[in-house]
Amino acid sequence: MKKMIFLLAALLLLATMSSCAKQPETDNKTSSVVVGFSQLGAESSWRIANTESMETAAKEAGFGLMMENANQKQEKQIDAIRSFIAYQVDVIVFSPIVESGWDNILNEAFTAGIPVILMDRMISNNDENLYTTYVGADFYAEGRRAGEYLIRKADAMNAELMNIVEICGTVGSTPMRDRQQGFMDAIKDDPRFNVIDSICGDFLRSMGGECAEMLLEKYGSDTIDVIYSHNDSMTLGALDVLEQQGIRPGKDIILITVDGEKEAVDALKAGKINCVVQCTPNLGPSVMELVRKLKAGEKVPKITHPDEGIFCDFDDLSDPAVEGF
Repeated sequence: MKKMIFLLAALLLLATMSSCAKQPETDNKTSSVVVGFSQLGAESSWRIANTESMETAAKEAGFGLMMENANQKQEKQIDAIRSFIAYQVDVIVFSPIVESGWDNILNEAFTAGIPVILMDRMISNNDENLYTTYVGADFYAEGRRAGEYLIRKADAMNAELMNIVEICGTVGSTPMRDRQQGFMDAIKDDPRFNVIDSICGDFLRSMGGECAEMLLEKYGSDTIDVIYSHNDSMTLGALDVLEQQGIRPGKDIILITVDGEKEAVDALKAGKINCVVQCTPNLGPSVMELVRKLKAGEKVPKITHPDEGIFCDFDDLSDPAVEGF
């Protein structure tokens, strides 16, 4: 009995000491902010750099970051967003793998009063209240830049006819749809251009190689004049296949790509790629600034686009500004 009384007294003393101990100090304006981030995958150097940008920007802003990698699966993104809602994060950020299928989960976030930032990709719905703001590239403008480069290239070559094959990104995604539409709109009134095929490479390097193999088997290298690919990973996969088959990329077949990875820009400098349309992955600082404004009760724009351009074989490629990420 005495031992029991002594044990209870000791526990009471420890509890009293614990309650009197100084708690860690926190800045309610920064470190108490938690951002839930659903990344769609790690399918390319662009996506990996994008994730690193988010992690670095959150750390510099002093925000907590709960990140989930969906590994290219929409259902995993929905599960992640639902877990962020349950945790009651301050802001949800996600890159939707496809445009449709988000209404129910975003209605849950809206009901919970949690603002949603779309990053890199858009969604399709009739209720813009389901998301607060979008930050990312103007994919349509990227496609147009690719098409405008090809017009300039055809002019320089005095080309009379160019057969084009397109390696598309994930079907149903914003960059796939808009990069295709922008490119087609840029060249549609020029009779020199003939798009003979469009095939899905799902933004993956391995798939880009497989697409190139199928297109070459179907049409032959003498028929294909241009490969327009929706991202660098697929382009680099296609480039590997061209070289394996003794075809000179950038010379026998014009290669136009989108993103700006270091490997792609190095291939441009080596004459193996003709045009690299920029698409920056460094969206983290813009996202965290939007988070800060939302927490401060400030208004934010519905859409934020970064400044982007192109690198191509008409440029001075020795310029230090011509570099990839």
